[in-house]
Amino acid sequence: MRTLIATSFVSLDGVVEAPGGEPGYRNAGWTFEGIEFDPAAYEIKGREQDEASAMLLGRVSYQAFSPVWPGMTEDFAGWNAMPKYVLSTTLREQDLVSNWGETTILRSLDDVAALKETEGGPISIHGSATLVRNLADAGLIDRYHLLLFPVLLGAGKKLFSDTDKDKQNLKLVESEAYGNGIQKLIYDVIR
Repeated sequence: MRTLIATSFVSLDGVVEAPGGEPGYRNAGWTFEGIEFDPAAYEIKGREQDEASAMLLGRVSYQAFSPVWPGMTEDFAGWNAMPKYVLSTTLREQDLVSNWGETTILRSLDDVAALKETEGGPISIHGSATLVRNLADAGLIDRYHLLLFPVLLGAGKKLFSDTDKDKQNLKLVESEAYGNGIQKLIYDVIR
């Protein structure tokens, strides 16, 4: 069984929306403003690229990343080369970009569950706040890679849903605090 890893930049109050400056959110780019850059805090991003065997995205994140990431050949070579899966009920094959490698459209959470049952390494989920919440609620996420930023944003898409569900325990498997206030938190989901 493949491991499904949700990787997110998250504010202290749980917001994951537009950390890199994606349009439409009033606090877009919040990871870059007022926080000193420390390359050590982002070491996990390179490690994720080396360890993942595929990427899973929701439609909105796919449409935001696909025009940009293929051109980022130096920093994103691993991501660009690996297979991608997009969960969407509306995306069509002709909507896929042709310069970002093998991309497969999945239509349901059941398709994601079936993908997890295939042979291969970890699958990393980037952005895709709605997808991550739905996968977590369905019990399909196996691990969280979080970079927690020392900011409060209030409104915005949250990492976790407010669905009334059974308690889910997590096991902290790695953590580190950086001088700029960012914390790396890696949790395995306990089943």
